[in-house]
Amino acid sequence: MTDENSILEGDAVVAWLRQVSPYFQNHRGKTFVVYCSGKTVDDSSFANVIRDLVILSAVGIRLVVVFGARPQIEARLVEKGIAQHVVGGLVISDRETMAEVTEVVGAMRLGIESAFSFGSRGGPFAGAANKIASGNFVLAKPAGIIDGIDLEFTGVVRSIDKVAIESRLTQGEIVLLAPVGFSLTGELFNLEARDLAVAAASEIGAEKLILVAKKNGISAEDGSLCRALTLREASELRDTKNSDDVEHDFLAMGIKACNAGVDRVHIVGRMVDGAVLRELFTRDGVGTLISSAPFDHLRRATLDDIAGIVELIQPLIAAGNLVARSQEQFESEIERFVVMIRENTVVACGSLHPYLEQRAGEVACIAVHPDYRGGQFGDVLLEELERSARDLGIETLFALTTHATHWFNERGFEISKLEALPVEKRALYNYQRNSAVLVKEL
Repeated sequence: MTDENSILEGDAVVAWLRQVSPYFQNHRGKTFVVYCSGKTVDDSSFANVIRDLVILSAVGIRLVVVFGARPQIEARLVEKGIAQHVVGGLVISDRETMAEVTEVVGAMRLGIESAFSFGSRGGPFAGAANKIASGNFVLAKPAGIIDGIDLEFTGVVRSIDKVAIESRLTQGEIVLLAPVGFSLTGELFNLEARDLAVAAASEIGAEKLILVAKKNGISAEDGSLCRALTLREASELRDTKNSDDVEHDFLAMGIKACNAGVDRVHIVGRMVDGAVLRELFTRDGVGTLISSAPFDHLRRATLDDIAGIVELIQPLIAAGNLVARSQEQFESEIERFVVMIRENTVVACGSLHPYLEQRAGEVACIAVHPDYRGGQFGDVLLEELERSARDLGIETLFALTTHATHWFNERGFEISKLEALPVEKRALYNYQRNSAVLVKEL
């Protein structure tokens, strides 16, 4: 006899695989840059971050990992009794300081490489991501003289060796970038890791920049988690944060990266086990997304959206809330549909069927994914359909529904009689369904 618990567990696995499989397909072959601060590397949770990154590499995502070393360097300098001098927000790196920087960063690099090797041992991904490439991928130049003071070996990124990095990524290796850079004359410069991460993501054309923070994402003014921010919203929120707030710094990094051409920046917390995986392989994630484009994309449907629309409305058809449509109907009427896309998935849809001679239009097939009901998705769709109706010269909208009468009432539709429908639609009315007729004057 089959154990009932095993069946339930198996069902959960199947459901999970169906949920994440589109993300595997979408992310495979893409390049992600991951930034881990020195505090993240020092934290015990870093081992879990490494495991997440090993899995990303194993499923075909090309990874460039940038690590910081500021707290480790500062601790070493205090231990050695070496004073630090700051000019214009930058620490002066003299030869004595650079000797310690190279030793600290070198030891950290070896430790991180060892952590990746250990993180890829055992389990289904054994040996999949234990090839780490590090080297002179970053060309640097002196930060120069500020207020008459030479910053010596404090540097800024001049360029990233995109060709060399691309070669390593193509071989399936994870590229590790330390916060140091080499000059054309062979000198070594101390770099700000955050600037290096942004420059790397921009210059190699990364699809995503992932910032691993302590907190899981960015807090709104009321303390709630900001799940998604446009570039404008991120800029406005940054201006409300204190300049010494770590959230201010992460917002600034995200904004700078988006302005430099990176499409999406994810801010996730290291304290949540599996945070990187949860952020990338679930529809809403667990952190904060900063995007140079709107997170939810509303547009006209195409033939490629039919499968997504069918999947979305099938439960409503089965429940008797919507009328079934054939593949041929979808193909012939697809230009009437509007869809909302989130993470390459259709999460809401609706259609407008015009009766131009009567200056009327039918709003139909409004459906929202269960995860997003109760939000604004339906309203956004209806507003777009009303805008389209006005553009067509339509003066009256109507809808037929068996379950959403109150929803339409709240949005200006009034219950009417069958005679209010255009003659063609009236002839097709299904008396067995006995749908309510609702009308709205535009």
